[in-house]
Amino acid sequence: WLPSLPSVIAGLTVLGPLMGAFVVALLYPTLPSLAALTDYQPRIPLRVYSADGVLLGEFGEERRALVRIEDVPEVMKHAILAAEDERFYQHGGVDYLSVLRAALANVTSGTVQGAGTITMQVARNFFLTREKTVTRKMREVMLAWKIEANLHKDEILELYINQIFLGQRAYGFAAASQIYFGKALQDVTPAEAAMLAGLPKAPS
Repeated sequence: WLPSLPSVIAGLTVLGPLMGAFVVALLYPTLPSLAALTDYQPRIPLRVYSADGVLLGEFGEERRALVRIEDVPEVMKHAILAAEDERFYQHGGVDYLSVLRAALANVTSGTVQGAGTITMQVARNFFLTREKTVTRKMREVMLAWKIEANLHKDEILELYINQIFLGQRAYGFAAASQIYFGKALQDVTPAEAAMLAGLPKAPS
């Protein structure tokens, strides 16, 4: 006896969510603590100043200049959201509309599109490797849910703005603004903000 196609579809419809819930129940307790986010203390380079306060040099593998979210200009915030995650303030860590849109584009056009949110990028940058496996992707999704459940949106965006790699040893948009344009992040023009916002996709 062979089951009919409708029976198979109905069975998958029931079993799929159950299997997903089972996997989530197994993996969620193994997720790392969010202490690295709630007590964010990145490596700051050693800065040497002259007696009259002029910066003589920076020493360290990572160039950083931390900035609070309230000090990030609106033009920079809008540029980042437009480039990376336009529905950041609407979704809960995973943008299911973007996932569906990317899946349709991948099937219809053959081009590979991603659907990672800013929250998922924070999860990836702080806790995960770059390996492309189903388990790692599921951990990324669940970490995004956990981050969204424990941090405010502005806190997540601030972490992203300060942590993301932008080339030339620059980590964070404040450092990148100094390196590429020789100015504080607060002083960037719309064109400069747009260029900086596009760097995470290909810093080189």
